[in-house]
Amino acid sequence: MTTVRDIDPRGTQHCETSTLGVLLRHQGIDLSEPMLFGLGSGLSFIYWDSKNMDFPFLGGRVKPFELTRNLAAALGLELLVQETASPRRAWENVVAPIHSGHPVGLQLDSYYLDYFGTKVHFGGHVVAMYGYDDHDAYLVDTDQQGGRVSTSLAGLAQARAARGPMAARHRSFTLTAPRNLPSPQDQIIPAITACADAFLNPPIANLGHRGVEKAGKLVRTWLQRTDDPQRDLSQAALLMEKAGTGGALFRNLYRDFLAECTQQIDSSHLRTGHRLYAESAILWTEVAALITEAGESGRAQCLVQAGTLLRDVARMEREAMRALSCLGRAAGPGAIRQP
Repeated sequence: MTTVRDIDPRGTQHCETSTLGVLLRHQGIDLSEPMLFGLGSGLSFIYWDSKNMDFPFLGGRVKPFELTRNLAAALGLELLVQETASPRRAWENVVAPIHSGHPVGLQLDSYYLDYFGTKVHFGGHVVAMYGYDDHDAYLVDTDQQGGRVSTSLAGLAQARAARGPMAARHRSFTLTAPRNLPSPQDQIIPAITACADAFLNPPIANLGHRGVEKAGKLVRTWLQRTDDPQRDLSQAALLMEKAGTGGALFRNLYRDFLAECTQQIDSSHLRTGHRLYAESAILWTEVAALITEAGESGRAQCLVQAGTLLRDVARMEREAMRALSCLGRAAGPGAIRQP
């Protein structure tokens, strides 16, 4: 058995921030999961539908791995990413850092991991690997998936080689902290304003606040999109609440990030954003409950109510992001509280 020492798994909710936490704590950088998510400008929204999809998908974060790239840039971390079409080379890319005493991040398809109870293809899943033996790989996943877990080497190889939406070619990555790490506190405002600007100025109508508003109109038609409402609507709601989002389609995580920021930065704009995202998170959970009820009962009125709530959410989140986008201009030198 070959394993990295001093691995610190935590009770985490989202796969990418879970992995980032493992990699950074191993180098002595201990940030909360909401802070990792926020510094990575992770919040977003997409209403995703296409002809080859059986049912629409609501996404609440930036695309897979963008959060990692954002966080590395914000904190001045050296991000080494390796991808290859060769399974042999891919394995060498993983065992090299482990043999050097460092955990490694992997992007893969969760469908093939032995410990996953729900067998759904998702090529954007991310885990931290810290060891292996002749039969199994030792990983850290979210709390929901068991935290410190193992999977067969054969299953891991399949998961890493999988193709499809959001998948990467045997992607592995490591993070190395610079000798003089920038203060995470100094990166809060740039991360928030970058996230706000992207949300307020989406390039297409399916993204950002425009996407939420579009979802509010289209969710009303979802009963007409499926032959099995109980399956498809319940699955859509489950993905919003339970599929590693931290609840409320990542809004709980962003709410908690903003709450943590208010302890460090004195700003009315920040407090406004936090208050509105706390309210928005409640509405997202209500929307998921209404979609579930519509699937179970077949009542279109539930989806009408969900659409009305999403219209309110679009307005609320647009107002929140407008306030947060002012942070860079409004925060003076005395705004950041000294520890």
